[in-house]
Amino acid sequence: MDLKSAVERLISAQEKTEERIEELVQAQRRTEERLEALTEAQRKSEERIARLETAVEALTEAQRKTEEEIRELTLAMKNMQKQINGIAKELGELSHSIDFQLEDRTYRSLPYLLKRDFGIEVKERLIRKFIKNKKGEPMEINILGKGERDGKEIFIVGEAKANLSLRHIIDFIDRLKDIREVIEGEIFPIIVTYMTEPETEEFAKSKGITIYYSYDFEYIY
Repeated sequence: MDLKSAVERLISAQEKTEERIEELVQAQRRTEERLEALTEAQRKSEERIARLETAVEALTEAQRKTEEEIRELTLAMKNMQKQINGIAKELGELSHSIDFQLEDRTYRSLPYLLKRDFGIEVKERLIRKFIKNKKGEPMEINILGKGERDGKEIFIVGEAKANLSLRHIIDFIDRLKDIREVIEGEIFPIIVTYMTEPETEEFAKSKGITIYYSYDFEYIY
């Protein structure tokens, strides 16, 4: 091999080496670019994670405050319900007290009124009493007593309601069905009240129920 050929081969090998080095440099540059892109993507991901963590913390705090508000609201509602129950109990007791007062006046006045208006002679003291229905369950009767009309025994059965409603009439009619199952004989149904609407009074009369008002008793004393 002559010197010229050797030099040419050497130059060719050097050129190939330089090309390979350039390829490696380009590959390294691309690697660095990819690394920079990955680093930027990681930075952005970390920023998103940080924002997400901040949002989660804010949401957790908001949830904690909401749960605390719910607990406070639940406690307030429980206290309010206790107050409502207390008021309802007081109103119920007051209503019963008013009804009892009305009943007490009724026991003294009804014998005279029944004699005057219906020819019914009350034969025993009118009372408030519990009796058992056909199932053996206790039923409270506000007004109960025996009377006589035209020589025939009659049972006076009644209720006292401070403010008589249609619902009271319907309930009384249902109770009368149970009472008739355990009391043999004619029943004379009565309701005494302080007040009611005309339609309610007409409905009661249509069902054979006699209505007396508190003012019907006034002149008797």
